[in-house]
Amino acid sequence: MKQYHALLNEILEKGTDRLDRTSTGTRSIFGYQMRFDLTKGFPLLTTKKVHFKSVVYELLWFITGSTNIRPLVLNNVRIWNEWPYERFVKSDDYNNESLDEYVERIKNDQVFADKHGNLGPVYGKQWRDFNGIDQLKQLIEGIRHNPFSRRHIISAWNPAELENMALPPCHMMMQFYVSSDRKQLSCQLYQRSADVFLGVPFNIASYALFTHLIAQVCDLEAGEFVHTFGDVHIYNDHMEQVALQLERDPLPLAHLRLNPMIKDIEDFRFEDIELLDYQSHPAIKAKVSV
Repeated sequence: MKQYHALLNEILEKGTDRLDRTSTGTRSIFGYQMRFDLTKGFPLLTTKKVHFKSVVYELLWFITGSTNIRPLVLNNVRIWNEWPYERFVKSDDYNNESLDEYVERIKNDQVFADKHGNLGPVYGKQWRDFNGIDQLKQLIEGIRHNPFSRRHIISAWNPAELENMALPPCHMMMQFYVSSDRKQLSCQLYQRSADVFLGVPFNIASYALFTHLIAQVCDLEAGEFVHTFGDVHIYNDHMEQVALQLERDPLPLAHLRLNPMIKDIEDFRFEDIELLDYQSHPAIKAKVSV
């Protein structure tokens, strides 16, 4: 994962200081690309521990088309909690509940979750119902039956629905590419906005995993994941954490094992996805900017 450290150093050395929507402030560059050969190992960051369980459950949640955080909360995945909580705080039902109290209510009260756990038409909704189009189904059918098409695309950026989303999509468009020998599937992701310390390690792992899942159901092998960025930034309150991480040497990559019996993207479950030989340095905590 030297590519990730190179990105951190590029931002520190060449980035400019900018104000941002969260008022935290960032150091930012515009336009960057990393490439990961998925045949060499699974690109889960090793210079800090990344919670792979959360990566898997979030991706499977996207695939279902769900936009309510309750399925994630029930599996102790916390990565989306702050955004619907921010909406809940502005509602008439808010009664000074803390974030932890809000999450407990989401977990234990289906009616409350239905009302206050929704993120609006975010990723899963757009993947499975973009103005009535199931993009994921179309993508898989296209790869299977017209592998050399240049239209193997899924977009999460739907201008007609942005104002109803708790957070407009950051990782907003992906394109897939079948190798000339019809053996490998590669993916390029365009990410308009990237929190490099907290978000990007998850994004790399999530779209690498997605590439593996789609490759399997299309009788292909995962080839390359290409990660292309617009505004790629380090938040000002993550600088100490980044410095600590850069002191650490990358470790050998883990490997992914999927249940080979799964041939439909909707049939994958958590237990069908196994990460082997993951080694990492300890986790590094940091605050998320909402």
